Amino acid sequence: MPEGAQTNGQRLKRLRMRRRWDQRKLSEVSGYSLSAVRKFEQGRRSLDRADVILAFSKALDCHPTEITGQPYTPPDSDLDGQAAIASIGAVRRALLRHGRPARPTDQEVAEVDLITLRERVAKANGHRQRASLTKLAEVLPALLRDLQVAVEVSTGERQRKTYDLLASTYECAMQYLYKLGRSSDATLATERVLWSAEKTDDPLRVLAARWYDAGEFLAIGEHDEAGRLIDEALTSLGAMGTDSPEKVSLTGAFHLKASLNHARATDNKAAEQHLQKAQEQANLLGKDRNDFQLQFGPTNAAIWSVSLPVEMGKGQEAVRRAELITRSLPKQYASERRSHHYIDVGRAYYYNGQHEQALEAFVKAEKLAPQATRMNASVRETTHTMLNGNRRTALFEFGMRLGVV
Repeated sequence: MPEGAQTNGQRLKRLRMRRRWDQRKLSEVSGYSLSAVRKFEQGRRSLDRADVILAFSKALDCHPTEITGQPYTPPDSDLDGQAAIASIGAVRRALLRHGRPARPTDQEVAEVDLITLRERVAKANGHRQRASLTKLAEVLPALLRDLQVAVEVSTGERQRKTYDLLASTYECAMQYLYKLGRSSDATLATERVLWSAEKTDDPLRVLAARWYDAGEFLAIGEHDEAGRLIDEALTSLGAMGTDSPEKVSLTGAFHLKASLNHARATDNKAAEQHLQKAQEQANLLGKDRNDFQLQFGPTNAAIWSVSLPVEMGKGQEAVRRAELITRSLPKQYASERRSHHYIDVGRAYYYNGQHEQALEAFVKAEKLAPQATRMNASVRETTHTMLNGNRRTALFEFGMRLGVV
């Protein structure tokens, strides 16, 4: 069976057997019941929640992607998917060349133009926000090269501005790689974001980069380290005198990150407290902002209010919140964020036993962001589990597009 067509439970079983453990041993070490382990391995229960995957990965001493099976390779019939992954090698090479002498040609030096570079970075971020991975793949390699040349040949304030553009483009690369399941390469990109941000001498820009750094530790279940980074950032923000919109926006974004960290650490009370603090910051702003490409405001806080109970496996609460906000979701809001919202809504409906509505939400997410949705580990696992109980035409066709059947 192709790797992409396997369930997380099948991979869990293989990892367990590699250690020569029986199901009872895995149950004892992970803290999950023997019945739950059996259902996960048999594909009768969706193994899609991050906190559960992290518990098993810690028990088996493996990386979470060994359970989720990432990265996935799009089928040959998915031409857009193949185009989306075409630049992975070139982006990786650009990341590896970071900090090394660019050795530009005379023509490259002559063509350095900050205004043009700023326009190209804005275009790349537009592709990122629309989840247009194929278009982002087309522009990233050359843009990274040109910015690496530009920071090498620039000085003073001009160089600091160029480093800001480079940090933003590394963020695009990080999101591109993350959406395609290339976690180790995405981590490398995050390190480049941090390094470039520090060269800008902008305290807020540096803190924005640390928002992603905290996410790296959160993704592998290092909740204490993620929490320390978040707390340090919130302390730094609190010490800043003026409540500028940028500061308020960044403070709210860190409270959202804290809420997710606590949710995955199964501290539900703290998770809700940080969500409430984020909502207070969103109300203080009064409108959606996109400072440092970290979208924050009333809309994003509302979206996270659904994500949080999904992370906790509270289907009824997530569905209740989703039905309150989905209709009012601005259509002009970033496709990437709206698609992720519909993924969360689909998972909420699945937890609530409403499989028809779950499929409808996943299809909405796919229309907004085809490749990001098809590559999403939770969508693939949940769809796999639903197919075990019902292989009706619409669900089967969606599974075919995902490559799980």
